Amino acid sequence: MSLVPFIPILATAIATSTPLVFACLGETISERAGVINLSAEGTILLGAMTGFAIAKTLEGTGTAPSLILGFAGAALVGGLIALIVAIGTLTLKQSQVAIGFVLALLGANLSSFLGNSFVRIPGPTVPSFRVPGLQDIPLLGELFFRSDLLVYFSYAAVVLVWVYFYRTRAGLMLRAIGEQPNAAFARGTNVVLMRYVYTVIGGALTGMAGAAFSLDFKAGWSHLHTAGYGWIALAIVIFGAWNPLRVTLSCYLFGILQSLASVAQSTIPNIPTQVFTVAPFMLMILFLVLTSSEWLERLLKLLPSPIDRAASELICSTPPAALGKVFEQD
Repeated sequence: MSLVPFIPILATAIATSTPLVFACLGETISERAGVINLSAEGTILLGAMTGFAIAKTLEGTGTAPSLILGFAGAALVGGLIALIVAIGTLTLKQSQVAIGFVLALLGANLSSFLGNSFVRIPGPTVPSFRVPGLQDIPLLGELFFRSDLLVYFSYAAVVLVWVYFYRTRAGLMLRAIGEQPNAAFARGTNVVLMRYVYTVIGGALTGMAGAAFSLDFKAGWSHLHTAGYGWIALAIVIFGAWNPLRVTLSCYLFGILQSLASVAQSTIPNIPTQVFTVAPFMLMILFLVLTSSEWLERLLKLLPSPIDRAASELICSTPPAALGKVFEQD
């Protein structure tokens, strides 16, 4: 069977998943360091509003500078929200879940209040850019190299985060403070400081994800413009087992489900449109339940030992051992 009819669907899924890729990479970095940042929903919304507002206000200065400043402003907002999470959880030692949840609600409501004057007005968007030479590669060219600079930047971000995690000493220490913070501290690592740094970096990426929505893939601003994507990003990080590559593939899976839902909506008109809108979210939650459940691990143990281990590593997800736990640094 030819793959050609599915190429446009897959290409659209990859492109529209880019904001989620940034958000999930940011959350992966934060959680790998041991900090659960549940403010992702509010951060994405506030980042989307801030990015669009800055870019629209500075639109007369030229498309590229206004867009760059829009993304920078969104990243700054995301970093500041993450800093509040870090202060509340690492210094004041309050509940990571409670603080993140409150900030998620606060960010969502602030974005609606502060962005009221920018609702449903046109603004600058990231221009498309086809990579010379690479765009002509059969199948791969249409899939990956006929989009815009933000999509290509997401490819680079995924590779850089993976290399940093698994091929650098700093990445090893990042994973150590999320798995065995006491051992990392004994080796001279300032665990609290590094958790501050990685939480803020993760928040900045999540803020950029919001700007990616309002300045590219869902251009413009409206009330609850990206509602739900912060929560689905948190689920995807778990589904992706805190691995940058697997998390990215999970983002693309979600994008494919959304694209297929759009196709099904046009081909099966008798079913209410709301069903297709929520179907990708429900399926991702179902996948998350299946890959996190205890009975799945029991079923995998029925397989021969080598296959059992390989399948368990591929399907099941184990969180960082110190995720969400308070660390007392003397």
